[in-house]
Amino acid sequence: MLRLPLFENPAAFLFLAAIPALFILRKLRVFKKIAFPLVFSDWKGKSFVWKGRVSGVLGVLSVVFSVLGYAALVCAFADPVIKKQEKIYTSRGADILFVLDTSPSMAARDIAGMTRLEAAKQGIRTLVNGNRGAAFGLVAMASEAAAVVPPTTDHELFLRRLDSLVTGGLGEGTAIGIGLSSAVYHLITSSAPKKCIVLITDGENNAGSIHPDTAAALAIESGITLYTFGIGTKGAVPIEYVDPQTGKVHAGYYDSEFDSSALEQIAAAGGGRYFGIESTQALAEALEMVSRRQKVLQTFHYKSSNRDLYSYFLIASAVLFFLGWFIRHILLKEI
Repeated sequence: MLRLPLFENPAAFLFLAAIPALFILRKLRVFKKIAFPLVFSDWKGKSFVWKGRVSGVLGVLSVVFSVLGYAALVCAFADPVIKKQEKIYTSRGADILFVLDTSPSMAARDIAGMTRLEAAKQGIRTLVNGNRGAAFGLVAMASEAAAVVPPTTDHELFLRRLDSLVTGGLGEGTAIGIGLSSAVYHLITSSAPKKCIVLITDGENNAGSIHPDTAAALAIESGITLYTFGIGTKGAVPIEYVDPQTGKVHAGYYDSEFDSSALEQIAAAGGGRYFGIESTQALAEALEMVSRRQKVLQTFHYKSSNRDLYSYFLIASAVLFFLGWFIRHILLKEI
């Protein structure tokens, strides 16, 4: 968000009155130089031709740059700063860990013109930016699972890791049980007042040695709530992705069909809820509901910081003055 600078020494702006005062005095011919019109010509040569239009424009530009340079100098002495207040939480919020499917089918482009993975990333990013007091973690899942980042309040780190995910990096299957187990492992020792796992997938469990029901039971025993999101529309949808292992491009149509009953059962076993996601609006509403359910009352204080802009205005003033001088003393003499 763009922040406008504040001026801690506004009295300096009184010096701006010198600009109209100078023009008024010049208009009254107080600073008018004495000049005599003369006509020059070479012996038997061409008479002197005054290029009034070009020199007139350059003269105006010179004045404009000089005035702007003076205004920037006054602004510098007015001590411009950008004030920023940061909310510092002094108590712990909720831990929310996402288990995000990265199997190739997540490259299907059927969510508002985006791939399923891109839509999921966008929804997660919005949720993170709106919940500064919570800790977020991420587990990537396909035929294998990998903890990308454990629950952390460093949201910039979390979002960088989220953006790094690509389809097909962990195989072509969907090991929901392994993904959930990895998430439980990273939350089981957490002391957060509320903990939850958000599973976002577009398929059924077809890989891995751990059954999703087993992972869901472990989650509920550990006080972790489990939400499941079935993302994607049904039918033939366009798909295109680059295999990160071979670099080969796969494109065509994907027959999207899966039974949501398994995801509903997992959510019920984990004390949460299942959400069917076929649009970005549905995704945003589902994530907002999860956010409200996991809301924790936290204590905080505000930390103020100032960014001094004095040097920027001073540099701008020097550049503008130089441009005015260059036009008046270099360009106009050459014309």
